[in-house]
Amino acid sequence: MDLLSINFAGLFQIENSIPELVLRATILYLGILLLLRILPHRTGGEIATMDLVFILLIAEGATHSFGEYSSITEGFIVIAILAIWNYLINVLSYHFKFIEKLVSPPAVQVIINGKMQKRTMRREYLTEEELIEHLRSQGIEDVSEVKKAFLESDGSISVLK
Repeated sequence: MDLLSINFAGLFQIENSIPELVLRATILYLGILLLLRILPHRTGGEIATMDLVFILLIAEGATHSFGEYSSITEGFIVIAILAIWNYLINVLSYHFKFIEKLVSPPAVQVIINGKMQKRTMRREYLTEEELIEHLRSQGIEDVSEVKKAFLESDGSISVLK
């Protein structure tokens, strides 16, 4: 019979203060966004940094509402704050280039006129084998066929023949 004795009011009761939840979500969002911004381009895989942070923190907020918080409402508050931050950062980065540069690193050129840029590749932890493999997947057999290749902010490589 204990299965049917659920405290529905307790599921939605807020135990922590709302300003504390807002502050925690804000610090986590901005902190992880900053951390991922200073790491090499390829760290996040082929997903934009802001999207990766948002998905990661939404999952974290949902996890807490399943277990660590006893209130589902607190989980929803944290998820809502994360969604608001994600929306605001997207809007601000669209309107202000300064914000865009803060949250999305620029593409870096890894091939110039058929020559690999070893220093740039080393800085981004991109090996020759990985670059050549990507070129082959694009139907390019030799690096000399490439006019320009860029390691994009999402970790993908774009090629101009």
